[in-house]
Amino acid sequence: MNKSDLIDAMAADAGISKVAAKAALESFTGNVTSALKGGGKVALVGFGTFSVSNRAARSGRNPQTGKTIQIAAKNVAKFKAGAGLSEAVN
Repeated sequence: MNKSDLIDAMAADAGISKVAAKAALESFTGNVTSALKGGGKVALVGFGTFSVSNRAARSGRNPQTGKTIQIAAKNVAKFKAGAGLSEAVN
């Protein structure tokens, strides 16, 4: 399912227009992004938790040349599925 398919499904399930569903989806993703940028986390009970983790700098290897390279530290977004989502998938 891509973004367009998700918007169509949200519109059909909620009985709203596709424009309203798109606005709701963009609002959700924007607010999650803002919360994660601020160092917070977003927990949706039964669905899962979005959080930010710091990945430390490390050494890596270029597979083409075999040279050792330095990989910079960075923040990465993480998602941990909640119990309800995990049960629904299995």
